[in-house]
Amino acid sequence: MTAHEDPGDEALARVFLARVVEPGDEVAGRWIRELGAVEVARRLRDGGPQLVGVTDKRWAGLCARAESVEPGRDMEVAEEAGMRFVCPGDTEWPAQLDDLGDARPIGLWVRGRPSLRVWALKSVAVVGARACTEYGAHMAATLAADLAEDGWIVVSGGAYGVDGAAHRGALGAGGATVAVLACGVDRPYPRGHAQLIGRIAEQGLVVGELPPGEHPTPSRFILRNRVIAALTRGTVVVEAAYRSGSLVTARAAQRLGRHTIGVPGPATSGLSAGVHELLRGDAVLVTDAAEVIELVGDMGELAPDRRGPVLPRDLLEPAARRTLAALPGNRAAAVREIARGAQTTEDDAVARLYELRALGYVERHGDGWKLTRQAMISVRPDRGRR
Repeated sequence: MTAHEDPGDEALARVFLARVVEPGDEVAGRWIRELGAVEVARRLRDGGPQLVGVTDKRWAGLCARAESVEPGRDMEVAEEAGMRFVCPGDTEWPAQLDDLGDARPIGLWVRGRPSLRVWALKSVAVVGARACTEYGAHMAATLAADLAEDGWIVVSGGAYGVDGAAHRGALGAGGATVAVLACGVDRPYPRGHAQLIGRIAEQGLVVGELPPGEHPTPSRFILRNRVIAALTRGTVVVEAAYRSGSLVTARAAQRLGRHTIGVPGPATSGLSAGVHELLRGDAVLVTDAAEVIELVGDMGELAPDRRGPVLPRDLLEPAARRTLAALPGNRAAAVREIARGAQTTEDDAVARLYELRALGYVERHGDGWKLTRQAMISVRPDRGRR
């Protein structure tokens, strides 16, 4: 801290500690619980007296890291980027994060207008494989869209694969979604999702423990998952191999007493092996959003009797529906032909086609695009009513 920064300010002390201490550090969490954030920050800034639970070498490393920290500057950068810092005790702090004990976040950086506390009260995590199959992307998007339609907040990690499909599904339904990142929320990661995360910040919330400008590391991804689990009423895993990080989220949910939920896949699929292992334990099998809500919702929110599959095409944005309708039913078509039929540009058509691919409606064939069998079943009946 610099001389002009109030050393007794709780929020500034936590901003300071968020840059010195790694997320989920239970030793530092115990220091904060026993001594308070202001005193811990003072000792690290002044180089002592040394706190218990760390070696001399570790303490020296923390103190060296603290020398260059300027929490006031972090607050200025955050304000310029449209971010705010929420810490325990604030009205916006989600109390369920306190279930993490000494591993709870020192504070959270938040982008977006809604209240994190209010949104977290009715939220569900949808997580899974980054290298997911079209089935996994379709299930994640459909679940998220249907959850959002029913007023639930969809929480995920902003990554490729299932995470991205879940966020897009919720947004496509005009619903609410929260991305919990393993980096500074002013620097979206992965870069390929910068536009998606920007859209989430405009319509929902982007949240993270790390200060502005911080980059992700493998350990930070793993530690981020505990926040997703604690923040929500339950965690739904859509496709996960045995070593998937999404299983870390599910196991954290189990430890915290949250609902752990799995979407089954083919018995021969390695990408579903981790989910099936969860289902052999205490996780609950679901096939749609109604079954998720029956678990995590209020008493009486029962899943309806089954009368056949429900497809999410009506939740597509108008531009995506026009693009879907522009594909011929019996062959692949070039982007130019599809754009002409949808009355849009080729660039826009490509963007819509990739969205439709994530939802399982189209697939790429060389330089062309073709309807999947699912789309043939669900879209063709509408042709006669146009």
